[in-house]
Amino acid sequence: MFEIIVTICLVGDPDICRSQLIPGHETHRLDQCESKLTDINSRSLTINEAEISVGRAACREMPDGLSLIEVEPGVFVHLGAIDEPNPSNLGDVSNIGVVIGESEIAVIDTGGSRKVGEDLYRAIRTISDLHISTVILTHMHPDHVYGASVFADVGAKIVGHPDLKRALQDRGEAYHAGFSNLMTPAGFLGTALAMPEPAPSTLDLGERVLDLDVWPTAHSPTDLTVFDRTSGILFTGDLVFHEYAPALDGSLRGWRTALDMMAEKRATYIVPGHGGPVLEPVAGVAPLKQYLGVLEADTRSALERGLRIGEAVEEIGKSEAENWELFELFNTRNATVSYTELEWE
Repeated sequence: MFEIIVTICLVGDPDICRSQLIPGHETHRLDQCESKLTDINSRSLTINEAEISVGRAACREMPDGLSLIEVEPGVFVHLGAIDEPNPSNLGDVSNIGVVIGESEIAVIDTGGSRKVGEDLYRAIRTISDLHISTVILTHMHPDHVYGASVFADVGAKIVGHPDLKRALQDRGEAYHAGFSNLMTPAGFLGTALAMPEPAPSTLDLGERVLDLDVWPTAHSPTDLTVFDRTSGILFTGDLVFHEYAPALDGSLRGWRTALDMMAEKRATYIVPGHGGPVLEPVAGVAPLKQYLGVLEADTRSALERGLRIGEAVEEIGKSEAENWELFELFNTRNATVSYTELEWE
């Protein structure tokens, strides 16, 4: 298969460049691809950063995309790295779902850069040419949302929690600066947020219905889960972490309540936001429940003993360190959020 790409470069530093996919023009033969170039080169290409220059479009053989595992017929999962975003993984650190119905495809989360979104698009095109109608973002964090612009370019609706758009607008500048620094400007070049609209409660892909459930503040203020009625698989987003240390950016009590309520879905399997990638519902959630329980118990103990926040965060949750990768990156923040929340009960 062949695809069309353009070379984009920083205006201020033309040595910083990358090839950016123009999705939606894939062909099986090179001559078919080349026949499209005149139209592509004759029209203005929208790049979302004024400091980027755009070269002429060209055809090339489509490279390999992300690895997708078919966990049930028509349900695919990509396992993100258990790592921080960096120049090697380019933000490919969160799990991604693809659900294929009889007439449409839905994507669940899109990774932490446009490059990850492009490789996800390539992977989908190797397994189906159905219309990619909808991208469902499970929450606001940048490692889950930054690949969505690729799918917006081919007309997919980007949907999520009703408060997701405002959250991304409020944090977008900080997210962009932070991820650009983590991945270097070359790796993050061309990446921009695609703003979502509120998700419907159900989505029919053709003989396959997805339930999209909005949650009160838990892991974050914008959590949403996706349940595939056909397979019984529940995509939890970051309401569930596995192996990868949890990150608390919402409400500790809300998160613990959400996990209890989520069991009512009676899912056959769950796909967490990190780790797994497929877990048995009770056993898979148990380590996270234990961690959040320890976080709350340690915080209450610190408050009862009158510890100031700086002292408290040095001990809250520490007994869980050996159970999680990247623990030191996240536990101090988690302890701070927990202390602040429970202090004002």
